[in-house]
Amino acid sequence: MALACFIGAFFVPVLISLVARTFFDQPHWQHSSHASTNQAPTPAEHPHPVAQVYAARTWGLRGAVAVHTWLAVKRADADRYTRHEVIGWRLRTGTVVVSRLSDAPDGQWYSNPPRLLADLRGPEVDAVIDKIEAAVAAYPHRAEYKLWPGPNSNTFTAHIGRSVPELGLDLPPTAIGKDYLVDGAVFGFAPSRTGWQLSVCGAAGILVALREGVEINLLGLSAGVRFWPPALRMPGLGTWPRRPS
Repeated sequence: MALACFIGAFFVPVLISLVARTFFDQPHWQHSSHASTNQAPTPAEHPHPVAQVYAARTWGLRGAVAVHTWLAVKRADADRYTRHEVIGWRLRTGTVVVSRLSDAPDGQWYSNPPRLLADLRGPEVDAVIDKIEAAVAAYPHRAEYKLWPGPNSNTFTAHIGRSVPELGLDLPPTAIGKDYLVDGAVFGFAPSRTGWQLSVCGAAGILVALREGVEINLLGLSAGVRFWPPALRMPGLGTWPRRPS
C-alpha cells in the first residue's frame, strides 16, 4: 500500500496534467505568441534596476509536465532589459546560452503565459545583476544540452539561483532539469540556496531546504511538500497553492 501511494504521488498528477493539456487549444509553434504579459515594469516607469525570473509551460504536450525558465535584468536607467536563457536548438551555433536585449522580458513562451518567480527592484539590485551576469558567464554546460534529465534551460536557471542567493529562487517541481547539478556533482545547494540536495544526474535524488521544503526526485519528476507557506509540490501540476509572487 505504501509503495502504491508513493508511485501514485508521482504519476497520478502527471496523468491529470496530461489529460488537461489535451484540451488546451495551442497554436502551431510557428504562429504562437511571444507578446509581453505586462509583468515587467517598463524602463520609462521604473528607472531603477530590476532582476526577475520567469517560468512558462513549454510548447505542446511536453507542457503538461515541464516549464521553461529564464531571467530578465535591467540596470539603472537602461532603456531595455537583457534576457538570459538556455535554448536547446541554439546548440548548433556553439552555445545554448542566449543573452539578448528584449522589449518583452515577460513575453509568452510560444503562447504560454509565464509566471513571475522572483522580482527584485531598487538601487541595490545592480550589485545582484553583477552576480547574475558572472554566473551566466560561468555556466559550464554552454556547449551541451539534453532535454531530459539535463542539462537544459532549468539547469541553467537553477545554477544562477545557487550562485545568487539574493534571488531566493524557488523553482517549481515542473522545472525538470533543475536537479541536474552542474559539473556532474552529486551533492550541492538547493536552487534557493536555503538547503541542500542529493542528486544522481538529475534523474533521482532528494532535496531539503527552507524555501522549497522537501522534494523527492524520481526519473526527473519531483514531488514533495513545502512547509511555509504550506503547499504540495506535484509533478505536472506544480505547486499548490502557489507562493505569492
